[in-house]
Amino acid sequence: MKHRIITISLACLTLFGWGCDSYLDINQDPNFLSDIPDAKVILPAAEIGLANQLMGWDFGFGGGFWGQYWTQAYSASQFKSLCEYQETSFGNAYNELTAGVLNDLKRMKTVSAESTNKGNYFVAEALSIFSWQIMTDVWGAVPYFEALKGNEGIESPKFDEGSAIYADLLVRVNALIATDLSESTLDKNYDFIYAGELKAWKAFANSLKLKLMMRLSETSSYDNAAVVSFIEASDFITSSAKISGAVWTDKQEGKRHPMREFQEGGANNLSTNVIGSKNFIDYLNNNNDPRLDMLFKKTGDLHLGAFVGDFDSSEDSDGNGTADDEEDYSQPIFKADMDLMIMSTWEINFFIAEAYARAGNNAKAKEYYDLGVEASLAQHGNLANDIITTGYATWVDGTTEEGIKQIAMQKWVANANYQHIESFLERNRTKYPAINLVDIRKDRADAYTNFPVGSLTISVAGRAKTNAKLPSSPIYPQAVLTRNVNAPAQKVDLLEKVWWNQKAGL
Repeated sequence: MKHRIITISLACLTLFGWGCDSYLDINQDPNFLSDIPDAKVILPAAEIGLANQLMGWDFGFGGGFWGQYWTQAYSASQFKSLCEYQETSFGNAYNELTAGVLNDLKRMKTVSAESTNKGNYFVAEALSIFSWQIMTDVWGAVPYFEALKGNEGIESPKFDEGSAIYADLLVRVNALIATDLSESTLDKNYDFIYAGELKAWKAFANSLKLKLMMRLSETSSYDNAAVVSFIEASDFITSSAKISGAVWTDKQEGKRHPMREFQEGGANNLSTNVIGSKNFIDYLNNNNDPRLDMLFKKTGDLHLGAFVGDFDSSEDSDGNGTADDEEDYSQPIFKADMDLMIMSTWEINFFIAEAYARAGNNAKAKEYYDLGVEASLAQHGNLANDIITTGYATWVDGTTEEGIKQIAMQKWVANANYQHIESFLERNRTKYPAINLVDIRKDRADAYTNFPVGSLTISVAGRAKTNAKLPSSPIYPQAVLTRNVNAPAQKVDLLEKVWWNQKAGL
């Protein structure tokens, strides 16, 4: 039964997920089900739809390139626009999160609202809050209070500021956490994330509130004492919210993990276009991080990464006698049983560690920092934890800012191949990894020899486009603006920051 539901859901996602402009109207219901006997039947498509977008075409590749895990291969051109910092909208993700996932979750809530069994409603509301958080974190101002109300005659919903959306999401998550689930149940056959365990879903809601609170760390709304109090009074996820890799049918087109599909499927978008970046590979390689072998294929007996956005170079930057565009660079690995992540245990432990670091409690910060790194190592097959006992990731007591940097750097590593859009957002918040403004084109040999390991660089091909800055947010999908008379003007470039992105630095 379970595998059959996944097959049907993925077929629906394939049908509705690839670029029909009409689906960008978030007040329409493109896959309307006229008669839903039980809200639970919508849950599989909503869960898989959300997970698919978080590590799918837009966020998987966009976050991978902008987070500098990857860069465009020299021999292909599919993702040059991302590396050149050309205006991109991530329109597929916007489409599927609104017209697909959020509409499905709204239907679930509508059907289950009057039921005394609050299980389906609770999960739908938790995933809805999560999805809206992703929407406003990525694009900034979006239709929210009037969104999804086409049946009420609201055809052009107004765009709401991210701060107002966040304030409401916190109200919603507080109400959700207060829900009494003692008499409620959830059908495990329809819940691919926690198999019907509502205690785990309550922990998910607590974890979601923590994430919302921590995202505000650089704003006037942030209260670290309140965050610590919430942490000490709450239970958080002890198992990642994910679609297990056991559900995929690897030999069948369209039924793989989305990145595995791009790697093994007919289009070969990942396998022909993506290589590891020098920024990320050198950081792991120089520090003997065992996750490197899990994330990238070796080229011969080593891992080799390229300068970010350097796909036009035919020079010999490393002086080894092979031109840059002829080097055999490492490619990312996505196994057949790869988990598809929504919320990870490592990100929650890192958030807790950061709150304690901000409170000056280094002992507690270290405790949860270690748990975060260990959760990442476990995700890669229970790798040895030497890097936090004697290696480069060993916690060092220091200033608050030094603690935040340690945590952020390990979050960057842990999110690789699992939570790319989360890494992009978290770098915008913390400003780690920091940016080094080395101009690689000026002196390639010097840039190669003295490469700023542990920093991000500005794309060689995109440097002029953004005046040596990294992207802050995508533009809006054009169809969203043209269909809505209340839409704002299009963003001029990729440099417009969302409201909570206030920390000094590039």
